[in-house]
Amino acid sequence: MSVEIDILYEGELHCLATHVPSGKTLATDAPVDNGGKGETFSPTDLVATAFGCCIMTIMALVAKRSGVDLTGARVHVVKEMVNEPVRRIGLLKVTVTIPKGLRLSETERAKLERAAELCPVRQSLHSDVKLQIQYIYAE
Repeated sequence: MSVEIDILYEGELHCLATHVPSGKTLATDAPVDNGGKGETFSPTDLVATAFGCCIMTIMALVAKRSGVDLTGARVHVVKEMVNEPVRRIGLLKVTVTIPKGLRLSETERAKLERAAELCPVRQSLHSDVKLQIQYIYAE
């Protein structure tokens, strides 16, 4: 399956991306430390965002199959850049917080965490990008 995305360069290091099937748009700007104004997501911010959203989406799909609703769960991502040997994402620190009231067994937790390990974005990231994922199950 393929999905089309159209991107318009608007000048001043700003791009406008359109998800062709839905018509939804999002804007990007270069980060301040790379000559932009940092007015919105940078392209590497979108990679970090995609990773966090992918983890949550895959976990929610697996939970739904078991009759569990993860509404209210949160993902926090911290992206750290490196400059050597080239400028790239060096580390993505992710904290997944499952809300109170969901009493998940160790087996259910392991199934959700395994799903997160297999998310397509994670599988697409270069092995040089360090990944740290922490799971918090609020009791």
